[in-house]
This record gives sequence, C-alpha cells and structure tokens, in this order.
Amino acid sequence: MRIIAGEARGRTIEAPKGRDTRPTLDRVRENLFNILQRKTWDAKVLDLFSGSGALSLEALSRGAEAAVLVDCDRAAHACQKQNAEKLGFADRCRILLMDWQQAVRQLTAAGERFDLIFLDPPYAMRDLTGVMGELLPLLAEDATIIVEHEAQVMPATADGYEMYDSRKYGYVGVSFFRRAEA
Repeated sequence: MRIIAGEARGRTIEAPKGRDTRPTLDRVRENLFNILQRKTWDAKVLDLFSGSGALSLEALSRGAEAAVLVDCDRAAHACQKQNAEKLGFADRCRILLMDWQQAVRQLTAAGERFDLIFLDPPYAMRDLTGVMGELLPLLAEDATIIVEHEAQVMPATADGYEMYDSRKYGYVGVSFFRRAEA
C-alpha cells in the first residue's frame, strides 16, 4: 500500500498481517479523497476501525490537522504506530488501542469534535445505527462521515444523518453522510 497524494505521496505503508484487517485499496482511497477534495484541509479526523491507518494517514498527507486512530486489534495498533512514525505524522496522530465504544465515550467526555469521520468496520457488521448514533456529539458543524462497506450491502445507519453520495468500486462501497437538516 502507498500514500496516494500530498506530502507523503508515493511512500509505502504496512498493513497488519492476517485476515482480520482489510486495507482500503489504493484506487478506492484515491477516488474517496477526490470526492472529499478540500474537506481534508485543516480537518480533525476520527478513524474508527482504523486497521493500518491508511485513511487517516492519507488525510494527514493531504493537509488534515490531526487524526485519532482507533482499533481494538493489537497488530493493527502496532502497525498504525509504525506507519505514523515512518511517515513523520506521529506528532499529529493519537492512536488508541480500544474498542469504538470506549473511544467514543472518552472523546465525547473530552469535548472533542471532528470534521471527517472514517468508519471502515468489518463487512459482517451490517448495523451501524449504534455507532453512528453515538457519534452525533463528536461532529463538527459541517462534518462528513465516510462509511466503507460491501458494495452490495448498505449497512443500517442511525437517524439524524443523510447520505449525500455513494459509490461502488468492485466489491467495495463508499457512502458519504452528513448531519440531517433539522
């Protein structure tokens, strides 16, 4: 895997070994960030189920201010730390080894707000209503939530959001959400 654009363009990153992590393909990341365009500039990023950290690291390379990477897998956690250090982004990353619920509680209690939130859960996790419902207090005013999912199966999502774009890249689907208008 490699970083597609920005200050770390062309540099390689590692993915955790084994079948527990499914890294976002380079072409999917490239298309995703082409859609996001300038939303990454100075953004605060939350990456739940972050695996290798490729999505957050790509955002940092493209000008995001800071990123919080969350995964409960020890191999993924070690890989994220290694990748952040290798790219020189360690000072702009907070890497949390915990499940998404614990992380969301901790970040909410700290009053954190995020502009971009990446959700790339295991494809078997087809109900994101709980996750997305818990994210509402973490959303900055114009926050975007990007959900990576199996192309043929849209996961269930919480009330309070509207999907404004969705794309398919082979077996991978990427859907973009924002807070619904009141």
